[in-house]
Amino acid sequence: MKRILPILSFILLITTQTPAQPREGAAAPSPIVRFYPNPATSFVTFDFQKEYERGYSIQVFSFLGKKMYESANLSQKTTINLSDFNRGIYIYQLYDRTGKLVESGKFQKNS
Repeated sequence: MKRILPILSFILLITTQTPAQPREGAAAPSPIVRFYPNPATSFVTFDFQKEYERGYSIQVFSFLGKKMYESANLSQKTTINLSDFNRGIYIYQLYDRTGKLVESGKFQKNS
């Protein structure tokens, strides 16, 4: 099991960082949420863009796959305290109210 988690984390990181190439002439989809600062030190803020709908939830995982944070019914601007997070790369997954994964990405936490 300990061998599988790093492999799955790596696959998840690769799949979240290789966006589908839009067809020529097609506009790339705009992100649902903007997050800052990146790299972060003590907190990271997730700021929903124009078409915010209530009911979004978020999960944050360490690079090795450990769930570090989870929250449901996010407000339009949500700040996560990173004081319990070690230095490293973290992956977030954003879900809509039906539980469908709508966006994912990564951020870095520095000391």
